[in-house]
Amino acid sequence: MVEQLQKHVPAKGRPPKLSVEDQVLLCLNYWREYRTLFHIATSYGVSEPTASRIVRHVEDCLIQSKLFNLPKNLPESEGIDWNVVILDATEIPIQRPKKTEEKL
Repeated sequence: MVEQLQKHVPAKGRPPKLSVEDQVLLCLNYWREYRTLFHIATSYGVSEPTASRIVRHVEDCLIQSKLFNLPKNLPESEGIDWNVVILDATEIPIQRPKKTEEKL
């Protein structure tokens, strides 16, 4: 994973606060523990938007590499029951309503 991500490190500009290895670890922690981005960002000493950008960047780089993907066809077997409930719990930034707007 680190090798694939290092191919996408820009040559110019401000150096990132976290090394490539730490960025991969941040993303893996987010996927495994599914803590909020605020808590993960606090653990790594970055801001919440930075942690969000890192997760998105790592995911995009791994998808573009075509080495990491999810199987499209589920294996079929008599002993496997694929009745699964999927819950989308992605964090979506929302905009707070202005105080001058009327409440519905």
